[in-house]
Amino acid sequence: MNIPIAGGQHGHFERLLGELRPKLHRYCARMTGSVFDGEDVLQEALAKAIEALPGAGPIANPEGWLFRIAHNTALDFLRRRAREKAYSDEDLDMIVDPANPTIDRLAASAGLHTFMRLPVTQRSSVIMMDVLGYSLQEISATLDTSIPAVKAALHRGRDRLRQIAHEPDDRPLPRLGAAERQLLNAYIDRFNARDFDAVRDMLAEEVRLELVARTRLNGRKEVGTYFGNYSRVRDWHLVPGFVENRPAILVRDPNDPTARPAYFILLAWQVGRLAAIRDFRHARYVAESAEMLVL
Repeated sequence: MNIPIAGGQHGHFERLLGELRPKLHRYCARMTGSVFDGEDVLQEALAKAIEALPGAGPIANPEGWLFRIAHNTALDFLRRRAREKAYSDEDLDMIVDPANPTIDRLAASAGLHTFMRLPVTQRSSVIMMDVLGYSLQEISATLDTSIPAVKAALHRGRDRLRQIAHEPDDRPLPRLGAAERQLLNAYIDRFNARDFDAVRDMLAEEVRLELVARTRLNGRKEVGTYFGNYSRVRDWHLVPGFVENRPAILVRDPNDPTARPAYFILLAWQVGRLAAIRDFRHARYVAESAEMLVL
């Protein structure tokens, strides 16, 4: 995100955002239950931080400050989505579980939809300690709550994760309609053949492009330059698939076709024309948490 910041903090803050962006996204994605919603919340949080920075004065703990903004932004998102109730009552005298590698692995490997089954306080505490590795004191400061409350949330959240781990995942597999499959395959075939003129022919006049964490382009002329950048590199091979049950293009390393896709691209169509592209090439941290399925 390139937004000018007044004052001498600009360079340091930009570097800090670059370093923390993947970590912040891991938190936001698990809080919202979606890598896409997590990225939207992250972008909103960074915009708030950049806006607040000039008047914030000296910030003793910039990382904690950014996580506090991200946490509050995620809570605002959840309230808007109206899928969470008010904070649950916690037994503040409950003792936190001792360090347990099994619990840590369980939380780190849990799918995003699993975290959505925890109440917000349990979810945020488990994510910050067992996924991101923060201490009780750091979590307490970030969430603006007491250490006993964090301990209680951790205890109950971890216990619920253990229960969920033994439940079958009976969610139906995603499906792709014939018309959208045909459009997606046509785009992928032309792209892989490096026939970018044919790809440009698929664009709508008012097509929009978001190169996540880098730039936005609008209209056929501007978006057309995006394909030129791909023509100059050979580190990609496109395959059709799903990300969080949404049709997507998964991007693999052509030298290691069995490896997990490095990132993905979303397309939106309108009357058979490509109306929007959302490319995560420069935000590969999003794919680290994503549930991806190759067709």
